[in-house]
Amino acid sequence: MSEQPNSQTGATMEAVPDCPRCGKPLPLCICDSVTPIKSRISLLILQHPQEQDRALGTARLTAMHFKDAVVKIGLSWPSLSKALGRPVDDPSRWAVLYLGSAKVADLDTDAEIVAINRKGEVEPHQRAILADIEGIVLLDGTWSQAKALWWRNAWMLKCQRVILGPKRRSRYGQLRREPRRDGLSTIEAAGLVLAALEKRPEIAEALEASFERMLARYRQVQAEMPELAPKPKKRDWRRRKRG
Repeated sequence: MSEQPNSQTGATMEAVPDCPRCGKPLPLCICDSVTPIKSRISLLILQHPQEQDRALGTARLTAMHFKDAVVKIGLSWPSLSKALGRPVDDPSRWAVLYLGSAKVADLDTDAEIVAINRKGEVEPHQRAILADIEGIVLLDGTWSQAKALWWRNAWMLKCQRVILGPKRRSRYGQLRREPRRDGLSTIEAAGLVLAALEKRPEIAEALEASFERMLARYRQVQAEMPELAPKPKKRDWRRRKRG
């Protein structure tokens, strides 16, 4: 049974306004340190309704780094165009980052981003496929929430599926422990994918720096104002491993 916040904590949280841009309580906001990045590849973030973590979530912070990035909250959309809010001529030139049960470590490659087919096998002509991508769809949520988004949106099968094989674990560390090594935050995943596709390591560096600042601010506020940055709840690993 989860603990209920006391009246004093609830009143304190209600008294602190949220940032209209990142959605975090103002003491946790780092918006003033974000510098937009020019990117040729479009970004669409689909966030599961239950993954709106005001303290540690990174979806809106990620989108702030790119001029035309779009964040949509929901479970399903009839098409990529409807989710994006504009026409898409060729969905096959969009990639969906969905790990599911696939792991780069199980494939015969050491690449950090890999295009796979519906059987979970490595697509031939990796370089040509990845070079042709014009947009990325990121699924923001836990393992089970990402799985729900994947299965509720059949149009994703028209897109190219990609998975990641990051060289290091997520910077969340103990704040949000992941059951798999390739489990990254949305901002880390966006940085890794876009930097690889555009061959611009500075994209990953910029997003990782923002993530580090966000985590540092969180730890500072957690020590000084724990009611605004409570300790994260344990994740449901059993459900996520079935992804």
